[in-house]
Amino acid sequence: MRLPLRHRIHAALERRLPERRLFIRSDTQTRFIRLRPITQLIAIAGCSVLVGWSIVATAIVLMDAISAGNYRAQAERDKMLYEARLETLSGERDSRAVEAMAAQERFSAALAQVSQMQTQLLTLEDQRVELESGLDAVHQTLRRTVSERDSARAQSSNLTAQLNGTQDVVPGHTGEELVGTLDMLSTALAETAADRDGVAADAQSAITAAADLELELRLMQERNSEIFLQLEEAMQVSVEPLEQMFRAAGVNPDTIIAQVRRGYSGQGGPLTPLQYSTSGSAINPDIERANRILEGLDNINLYRIAADLLPVSQPYRNAARLSSTFGTRWNRAHEGVDFAMPIGSPIYATGEGVVTFAGWSSGYGRLIKIRHEFGFETRYAHLNDIKVRVGQRVSRGERIADSGNSGRSTGPHLHYEVRSNGAPQNPLTYIRAGRDVF
Repeated sequence: MRLPLRHRIHAALERRLPERRLFIRSDTQTRFIRLRPITQLIAIAGCSVLVGWSIVATAIVLMDAISAGNYRAQAERDKMLYEARLETLSGERDSRAVEAMAAQERFSAALAQVSQMQTQLLTLEDQRVELESGLDAVHQTLRRTVSERDSARAQSSNLTAQLNGTQDVVPGHTGEELVGTLDMLSTALAETAADRDGVAADAQSAITAAADLELELRLMQERNSEIFLQLEEAMQVSVEPLEQMFRAAGVNPDTIIAQVRRGYSGQGGPLTPLQYSTSGSAINPDIERANRILEGLDNINLYRIAADLLPVSQPYRNAARLSSTFGTRWNRAHEGVDFAMPIGSPIYATGEGVVTFAGWSSGYGRLIKIRHEFGFETRYAHLNDIKVRVGQRVSRGERIADSGNSGRSTGPHLHYEVRSNGAPQNPLTYIRAGRDVF
């Protein structure tokens, strides 16, 4: 069976690939090489395999080149978008800084006006008290003058009646004495009437002056109300972003204010409130509003102190890519976020604090730990170079290291963690919370 099958195969190959001879001629002799059908088949198969491999390899190289080009183009586009976003955020930050400075200037001017108006209010209050005292004296004088006038009229009537003989003449008094007494009483009555008219004119002038002072005081109170309204709106606009930042970070603003006030009572405590009172009178509502504004300004100062202490900024400024998020990764807890970036990229502290560790840690590679206020801690891992030492106090935005690929890492990146009382938190929550403020 083998010989006939072999002969059939050979015959089929002979029909497709007849035997050929390759002659090689030299100067002295001629040689030839027999190319059997099976040899030709092997040669054709080898050439086909070589050509196919060349085509496949070329296609793979071309696809890799195209993919690399697309990746580079995408990376360039992402970089351009990121830089545009950074420029927009920088512009917004600068505009908000300008607005904050303008609001601070307006608030300082308003405080100066409040102080000036307080002085004017005190002066007007003194004038009002003096006018009230003067009016009381005028009223007493008028009552006394009316009483004296009535008494003089009664005496004049009696004397007139005696002169006319309607009554008996008082024993021991002559007619000339009565006439002299009557003249004296008439003169006194005329002087009293003149004094009364003068006092009445003075009283009318005092009443007119008091009405003018009341009008001026009412206009001043209206201007004060407008100024206070503008200040309260400016305070609300300034305080809301800070309160939203703390709430987004999961921190109670009231608790933060209380803790910062206790720790910074020497330089961040409440401003001295305005004092205004008179004997037996209540506190002026404008002074209460001014005290509330001063308290709000103090809260803004305390918020800014707390914002510098909390880790609410991003740890890098150059281009970076979020390569791994917070949560479960490879069936294990990933307690931070990873930012892919070139080796040597600057790393910055995200909040004011004290360096508690700076060195090599298994798995983390080169690691920095910073302890912040309110029980927070941040960690920066897989670093290439450490620029701080243990015990050093760093500020928010201070350069502390360079990114790298040390420890258990698959590529150059920064591993960043935020912990609250030892429990890991999602760092992106704090970065997003501070993005609208810084």
